[in-house]
Amino acid sequence: MTLIPGDGIGPEVADATVRAVDAAGVSIQWERADLNAEIIAKAGEVLPKHVLDSLGRTHVGLKGPVGTPIGSGFPSVNVALRKRLDLYANVRPVRSLPGLKTRFDDVRIDMVIFRENTEDLYSGLEHEVVKDVVTSLKVITRVASVRIAEYAFRFAQKTGRKKVTAIHKANIMKLADGLFLRCCREVAQSFPDIEYKELIVDNASMQLVIRPETFDILLLPNLYGDIVSDLAAGLVGGLGVVPGANMGDHDAVFEAVHGSAPDLAGKGIANPTALMLSAVMMLEHLGEPAAGKRLREAIEQVYAAQEHLPPDVGGSASTREFADAVISKMK
Repeated sequence: MTLIPGDGIGPEVADATVRAVDAAGVSIQWERADLNAEIIAKAGEVLPKHVLDSLGRTHVGLKGPVGTPIGSGFPSVNVALRKRLDLYANVRPVRSLPGLKTRFDDVRIDMVIFRENTEDLYSGLEHEVVKDVVTSLKVITRVASVRIAEYAFRFAQKTGRKKVTAIHKANIMKLADGLFLRCCREVAQSFPDIEYKELIVDNASMQLVIRPETFDILLLPNLYGDIVSDLAAGLVGGLGVVPGANMGDHDAVFEAVHGSAPDLAGKGIANPTALMLSAVMMLEHLGEPAAGKRLREAIEQVYAAQEHLPPDVGGSASTREFADAVISKMK
């Protein structure tokens, strides 16, 4: 397995996660590939050779956060990895954790968000037409739209989920979002046992904060998926408790979706829950569902007990103390 600890709090949450995964009963040889702003600057490229070489050997990576400069500097490592390895499906399960207080304590939230990962406005095709006038091209293709829709519907079929909701703005972007919707509808016809619905993105955002328990699987183009998945994370406690995966046909990278939080680095109080839950997804992908279930249930038991929680979720435990508590639940 390739381990990319990242920077900021990344190495701390990565170390805690590796300990927890090892305690779950699987034997993994971790191949560490360090990647941070200093390494990127020295290499002169956002994806240095040692990172790509490692992923080329293992085809599966567990990645901590790597900070991205805003408005200048090097491009996003996440976007670069997705494009280079064709990790076209961004998958984010959003589930309520027992004992974690949120604005929705009276309902159980359990949805999975599927975001197309390779095109849309994230194609990065921008141009300054004249001074202070910039255009950005939104790219939507049949190939990318069909494959993310197929991925979402196959997941629903495999996991017994009942409903897929496509999110769009085809009332305004009739060509681009219209093509995305047509592809989703075509794919839906091959899965008659799964309910298919459509929502305009602004209405979907409102519905998510009014009745989040009614959503099952959400299927979105890249930009809407980025925004809505963070909104959904806020319903269950924030980015610190939500996992993520970037999936392709040949490679997969599992990652914490939160930032590198450099202000917390070295203090020993970072919350490793998001990366641990991402590791649960990784174990399931590797054909180790029993180990993944063991780790997920241990995390949930620690949250339910509320005795060893990190500060960002109302506790006072250190990163190591939280990891120790999770590990003890698996013994």
